[in-house]
Amino acid sequence: MAKVTRREFFGTTVAAGGMLLAGGLAARPLMAAEDAGWPKLPPVKIHVVYVGTGGAWPGPNFNAQAEVAKFKKYLAVVEDTLGDVKFVGGQLIPNSTPAAAKVAAGLGDADALLIVHLSFGSGHPFLKLVDVGLPTAIFSQPFSGHDWMYVPQWQKAGKKVILLTSSDYGELERAAALLRVPVRMRQTRILVVRGPQGTAAACSAEQVKDRLGAEVVRVSVEQTMQAHKAVDLKAAEAEADRYWISRAKKIVEPSREQIVNSARLFLAVKDMMIKERARAIASSNCMGRPAKGCLTFSKLNDMGLVGACEGDMDSTLTMLIFAYAFGVPGFISDPLFDTSKNAVIHAHCTSTTKLDGPNGKRAPFLIRSQCDTNKGVSLEVQMRVGQEITCAKLANLDTMLISTGKIIELTDFHDRGCRTQITTEVRDAREMAHNWGGGVLKGGMMTLLHRVVFYGNRLASMKDLAALMGLKVVQEG
Repeated sequence: MAKVTRREFFGTTVAAGGMLLAGGLAARPLMAAEDAGWPKLPPVKIHVVYVGTGGAWPGPNFNAQAEVAKFKKYLAVVEDTLGDVKFVGGQLIPNSTPAAAKVAAGLGDADALLIVHLSFGSGHPFLKLVDVGLPTAIFSQPFSGHDWMYVPQWQKAGKKVILLTSSDYGELERAAALLRVPVRMRQTRILVVRGPQGTAAACSAEQVKDRLGAEVVRVSVEQTMQAHKAVDLKAAEAEADRYWISRAKKIVEPSREQIVNSARLFLAVKDMMIKERARAIASSNCMGRPAKGCLTFSKLNDMGLVGACEGDMDSTLTMLIFAYAFGVPGFISDPLFDTSKNAVIHAHCTSTTKLDGPNGKRAPFLIRSQCDTNKGVSLEVQMRVGQEITCAKLANLDTMLISTGKIIELTDFHDRGCRTQITTEVRDAREMAHNWGGGVLKGGMMTLLHRVVFYGNRLASMKDLAALMGLKVVQEG
């Protein structure tokens, strides 16, 4: 996100739309899904408290009321930009523990807490608010005081708080986007077809519910078959023509009939998910009947939802977290290394085409067969060379494995491996290969292999989000 300083924000207006934020971290990430019939999630309520009415810092002439008015004006724009948060509260209190205790006792049904540090104090009022236990962000711009010093200690003690020490007001948008993630995870239902794959913790519906709040709903292959049969063929033909056949650069192996059958599966899965109020689906039957799931999962991810192949629950949860935080879909990959290029190659036969998010442009794509069998329908998506990426996987429900890199080429191994391929330059490919799994992953191929690729460098924000969700972060490379 581009920097937005106080001076730039309050000195700039746009005639028709008021003042606008630069960058737009995660504007309305689920808008496309809501337009398509998914029930709209309620806004995340973030209670705002302004702490400090004056003192030695910022200075004797500091006007706290005027400062609060400026922040409220900015937060109104953040609320409009994100589209799914609501700022409530807004009390201005002195930097004292009794005043903070009174606010803490009246937070009501707030989902999260934003503390704006205005003037010098002891840090104790912050702690009184943090100890309520809500995901909390503290924004402390330069010269507000020294209260920020205590926050790292609270983080190390496991308190769910992040610290934003910056003159960039855009950090408030970033914080709001992150604060909504734990809330959204508790509102999430995930369909799992034929059974989950991955770490033992992620495959346990009880542990997923207990640790992240998400509900897992089992679905049989027979249910998907019945839903597929119930879809009108003409509707499937229209879907295939509109979203796939007319938009493809080229159709290589599949027949029109096969593409229509895949579109029919999407419509069936869509109906099932809407009825179950599900925001994600993972299937370990994705290469079986009634059609391969590649197009279905691609479009769900295009819409800001999650479709995950091979029943991979660790990757499903990773994709949900990134979708809620950053509004970007993920590309589940089978990684492999090319140390001659200091690179990781990411390859798979299903990929989103809207890698910038549901409101972004579609990447060019070819419609192909699924490579393992040379049957069915999959995609060869041509991602953006030069794009920074984040590679991640939530392991064991408690550790985010993460690395960053840059796409340096579209890999030219089309006679082998999966259809969509990218080569990503990393910091140290040899070290990354030796550190694969970061010492936290154990098990077979389905547990060890997959990673999820996202556009953008999300490392710093993921570290903050991990603090809010009680996760560890392990950098693989």
